[in-house]
Amino acid sequence: MARSFILGNGGLTVGLDEKGLVHDFYYPYVGQENLTTARSQPHMVGVWVDGAFSWIGGDGWQSSLRLEKAANISRIVHTNDALGIHVSLTDFVDCSHDVFGRKVTVKNLLDSERNVRLFFHQVFRISHGGRADTVMYVPDDHYLLDYKGRCTLGIYAETADGKPFDQYACGGAGVEGKEGTFRDAEDGELSMSAVEHGGVDSTLRVKFTLAARSEEVVHYTLAAADSQHKVNKLLNLYRSTGFEERLEATREYWSTWLEQASVRMTAVPEDYRDAVTSSLMIIKAHTDKHGGIIASCDSSIYNYGRDYYSYVWPRDGAWVMWPFIKLGFTDEPKKFFRFCQSILHEDGYLLHKYQPDRSIGSTWHPLVHGRTKELAIQEDETAIVLWLLGEYVDYSKDTQFASEMYSSFVKPAADFMTDFIDDETSLPHPSYDLWEEKFLSTLYTTSSVYAALLTASRMAHERGEQIDADRWTVAAERIQSKADAYFVNDVAIKGFSFAHGSVENDNVLDVSSLYGAWRWGYVDQGNLKKTLARVESDLLNQSPSGGSPRYVDDAYFRSDPAYKGNPWFVTTLWLSQLYSESGRLGDAKKLVDWSVDKALESGVLSEQIHPETGQPVGVTPLIWSHAELINAILILDQRP
Repeated sequence: MARSFILGNGGLTVGLDEKGLVHDFYYPYVGQENLTTARSQPHMVGVWVDGAFSWIGGDGWQSSLRLEKAANISRIVHTNDALGIHVSLTDFVDCSHDVFGRKVTVKNLLDSERNVRLFFHQVFRISHGGRADTVMYVPDDHYLLDYKGRCTLGIYAETADGKPFDQYACGGAGVEGKEGTFRDAEDGELSMSAVEHGGVDSTLRVKFTLAARSEEVVHYTLAAADSQHKVNKLLNLYRSTGFEERLEATREYWSTWLEQASVRMTAVPEDYRDAVTSSLMIIKAHTDKHGGIIASCDSSIYNYGRDYYSYVWPRDGAWVMWPFIKLGFTDEPKKFFRFCQSILHEDGYLLHKYQPDRSIGSTWHPLVHGRTKELAIQEDETAIVLWLLGEYVDYSKDTQFASEMYSSFVKPAADFMTDFIDDETSLPHPSYDLWEEKFLSTLYTTSSVYAALLTASRMAHERGEQIDADRWTVAAERIQSKADAYFVNDVAIKGFSFAHGSVENDNVLDVSSLYGAWRWGYVDQGNLKKTLARVESDLLNQSPSGGSPRYVDDAYFRSDPAYKGNPWFVTTLWLSQLYSESGRLGDAKKLVDWSVDKALESGVLSEQIHPETGQPVGVTPLIWSHAELINAILILDQRP
């Protein structure tokens, strides 16, 4: 199930599904240590009215979901005509404190008085094995405490006028045949069981009466900290009037944060400003305060894949920071560069992926091929971060930061890329391609290395480091002189491997080959016309849903073998950018409109879509998709 909203503050991160229910709860890093049982069950909200009970989002409920225009605050509306009840949820993660807040407005749609009981269920799995957690009722301060070690969660709810929850239940969940305390709620009453350990969940109840056509507001607060004392302080901050103050403070924070882009946003076509704004906020919610940028906080992929996307890929992070840089943001890019600086291998390269605490992420790339030892890297990840640093300096004019990064990142990375060239081919040594599937010398990676070396050379020249500048320029020119190796009959191939004196081409038509060579100027644009024509005839709009797969016969999560792969937002929006900068504004706009149209109601973009139904496939959201949407929109009105 997709995540319609990702709410966060750079530490606490909450993912809400297509029903607006909590499915992911990351703390204390963005995307690391998911504390929910997201693979099996969300946190539910139930409504009991005059003896009838229903879980929100189930049968009989109609829902709409949207993001506020100028704040990463979700607005979810649920209506149940049979119950005569309208429930509106306003959800946020506090901008300054690790608190998830949910403002619930319950409206009576009938002309008679109603007795209402609102139930909040939460099922955390703090322990990795789903055991050894504790949940208990704390009578002194009247809240539920869920903890394991130094991870402590406090749960509280009250009406807007300060009437606290009146019942609770702490129980077992997912163990010994127990489903959870949510079952206890379905008769309108809770057991008042005060403690449980092992695999646990909890439910609390807020009770009130609604006059005819009236409404009641309930504040739900979920605080996270490393001690009970700190959780208690956060809950006290939110009790009664503090909740509304923190909601408004968070709304003001997002408005102020977006203001950084206000000058450059004036160049964005008005029809697309909401899409740019929501994309910026979705990306920001995936950005850890320590600098790591998570590819996706949607854990649902764990139900049908081997791993999740909650990692920092240097490549994804760099592409994501590019629109931030162009729009005038500086804090997030600088933190990302420092993150990359801290994880750079002493030999000058970045590994496959990392966790936001800077530890190494999982990989499927071996260190040997046959009997030959090889680095398990994707060289483009090192190259693109260096190239992006040059972009940051160009836009921000922050030469002091460039100077700080030179010795610790620019020089070791550029030296590595200069040495990581095969003598036989004069091209970058094989590494894994950007799609993480093939070990080759690829056109995309070669283009990125070429651009990175020229960037490094320019930065060296500006510092007066002429020996470095000349060395890296010579390396770049050497690479460019061999560009013909990547073309067969004037059409770009994906790449090739070179072993035992023979070259084996990979002739797959890949959008990344076209885009990389064009974006970084590795090949003259006129020499890419036949490749573009092939992409248009063989990949673009070749399924009922439109869009473009990554390459011919892309098997990753392939939905229907009748088509050459699922359409991807990234590759489709790359083509839009190419069209814009080639003067084909109408074609570019069509692909942007296609992307906006395929978003969820909340504005979220997935990784892929089904070629026939257009429904999301893969993680949702994928922040790289949102970054390329912004990039494509920013250049819609440009001419070559």
